Amino acid sequence: MQINKLTDLINLEHVQLLISIFKKNNAEIRLVGGCIRDALIEREIKDIDTATILEPQDVLFLLKENNIEYDDFAIQYGSIIAYPHNRKVQITTLREDINQMGRHTNVIYTKSWKKDSARRDFTFNALYVGDNNKLYDYYGGLSDLEENKISFIGEIEDRIKEDYLRIYRYFRFRGLFNLPKTALSDQKIVEKYIHESLAVLTNDVIRQEILKMFNMSFPLNCFYVSHQTLQKFKWIEIIKEHFIRTNYELGLNKCLDRIDNLIN
Repeated sequence: MQINKLTDLINLEHVQLLISIFKKNNAEIRLVGGCIRDALIEREIKDIDTATILEPQDVLFLLKENNIEYDDFAIQYGSIIAYPHNRKVQITTLREDINQMGRHTNVIYTKSWKKDSARRDFTFNALYVGDNNKLYDYYGGLSDLEENKISFIGEIEDRIKEDYLRIYRYFRFRGLFNLPKTALSDQKIVEKYIHESLAVLTNDVIRQEILKMFNMSFPLNCFYVSHQTLQKFKWIEIIKEHFIRTNYELGLNKCLDRIDNLIN
């Protein structure tokens, strides 16, 4: 996999503007996560996320000083949305998530890039790129991406209990690859917590995550255990039963019916 695929990403005008602003103030900012992953496998890049050692109030100061519009509704989590050249970029202070349970967390800031990467879900979502186009890979995400492999960072059960949305992200990211590699043992652990996730995640959150599956490069891989046997993942029937039980018509009519149309 060629790292030079990242050159166009890092050289985007609005990205370079942010990098130059931070650099003038002796503060490091790096691209992180999905934009790097998608650039490396040549998918369309929709969102650009960055990480920085600066704490949120210092980030706000730089943005104001340089007349860059921003939204700070998620500042309690260390995240600010900036609009350099009217293009959206998320800036998040390096952080650790503590006392994390379900979808809730307490945040402490850190200066350690590796500690920041440890809180992310999958290895290929913990890739960083600096202004020198250098790739920082703390958990073997690049090799996993090259091998079409989906690997959690840390112990799977712990990571799922921290954030049950990772169950559905696990199935969504199978759709990145034509032939995804996932360990059967991993799949069994993920599926074990599907029912538990329903007590924590709202129907809307689950629906939005399922809808993202349809936009993956290989969406059938999100729903099928095997193309040969046409066996569906058990999460589909569990979610369908849950949406029926909770009378969630939006999920049934605008989400699960799309699955039926796609795979039947």
